[in-house]
Amino acid sequence: MRKLRVEEMDRLSLEDFKSATKNELIIVLDDVRSMHNVGSILRTADAFLVKRVLLCGITPRPPHREIRKTAIGAEESVDWRHEASALEAASKLKAEGYQLLAVEQAEGSVSLQDFLPSVEEKYALIVGHEIDGVKQEIIDLCDACLEIPQFGTKHSLNVSVATGIAMYQLTFRGKHS
Repeated sequence: MRKLRVEEMDRLSLEDFKSATKNELIIVLDDVRSMHNVGSILRTADAFLVKRVLLCGITPRPPHREIRKTAIGAEESVDWRHEASALEAASKLKAEGYQLLAVEQAEGSVSLQDFLPSVEEKYALIVGHEIDGVKQEIIDLCDACLEIPQFGTKHSLNVSVATGIAMYQLTFRGKHS
């Protein structure tokens, strides 16, 4: 086995990425405060050809060197937009026919590994503030809350890690299998 060099990985150019068909997945960041988390989520969104990332409320937005530090250029490839309110953004997406999925621990949540996305549906994945999570008023709009099973002593995952796990699951379960 030999580790691949970057030029052997056959990645898209920025121009090819911009014109590539994207997954019908939109990521909504509800007051995510850390620039490193924002950059990491943008980088992961690039990896999975996510349609758009909505940076809502106090969520920092590019250009900023602390976002670029973890995005490593994905802030230029991924279609991102700022929205004043995650609640307003979620309401618009619901009106456009998106199924709203919050990554949150909630009564009646669905374990992420049990959620089977449909190729006929469009999904908006909503993730929240590092301490407070997704606001209840947004959860009230959601079609489901997806919960990532955990077995250790901590009661939550870092928001960028949880978002990456959920993006992977929504990209490959039911769509590419």
